[in-house]
Amino acid sequence: MTASCECTNSKPPLIYAKINSLLVVLLDPQQATIAMQNVDLFEVIERDPTKVSGAWIFRGTRVPVAAFFENFKDGASIDQFLEWFPGVTRAQVEVLLDRALASPH
Repeated sequence: MTASCECTNSKPPLIYAKINSLLVVLLDPQQATIAMQNVDLFEVIERDPTKVSGAWIFRGTRVPVAAFFENFKDGASIDQFLEWFPGVTRAQVEVLLDRALASPH
């Protein structure tokens, strides 16, 4: 399969990135940062309609991401959450928190 794109921007792209066998052309470093943050995030969470009714879950588990934020909001520590949900790794929680803190919303 071949794909083509007609670019109407006279400035050349500043950054090229290959993500999951797709070539992504980004026009500025801010777009690159956002795209890479999303790649990191989607390596630790997933959404599948056949698992937990399609809720966002920690990849490789059936633990909803919402369960982390609910427990965290109620005062649980990260260590407590990891103890209660042993399938979730500290690295997954750290990427999730990093992305949540970097979000402009």
